[in-house]
Amino acid sequence: MQGDVKIGAAIDDYVEMKNPRFKPVTDAVRALVRKAVPKSREAINPWGLPIFEWNGPLCYLMVGKNHVTFGFPRGTSLEDPAKLLQGTGKNLRHIKLREVADVHDANVKKLILRAKKLNREQPLTSGMRARKSPTPRRPAVAR
Repeated sequence: MQGDVKIGAAIDDYVEMKNPRFKPVTDAVRALVRKAVPKSREAINPWGLPIFEWNGPLCYLMVGKNHVTFGFPRGTSLEDPAKLLQGTGKNLRHIKLREVADVHDANVKKLILRAKKLNREQPLTSGMRARKSPTPRRPAVAR
């Protein structure tokens, strides 16, 4: 429980440092994730971003100048009939949230629940998780 308080405070500090005007938006996202996935846990990833984990990485927050990026590490695997998800990478997809009303869109909760279902049905193994700075391999020397 004490660790949860420290993580929560670290997330609050992150938001305050990045853009305090988005605190209501990040608070709403955090509350929504806790409600949709009660056994999820908040953490700070190796890159310093707030994340939610449940059977592996579930979603993340990144506070910017003009919006909060609410992303899904496995976003390309999520059904998105409302076409909320943005991005062009191999796996990541995100939503740009500018106000609390954006968080209350029912389709945002559906994405969280789809991410939970994906993590339940196809959990990430430790080998599939991202590492901050993998050890570079030395080139093979021909003999």
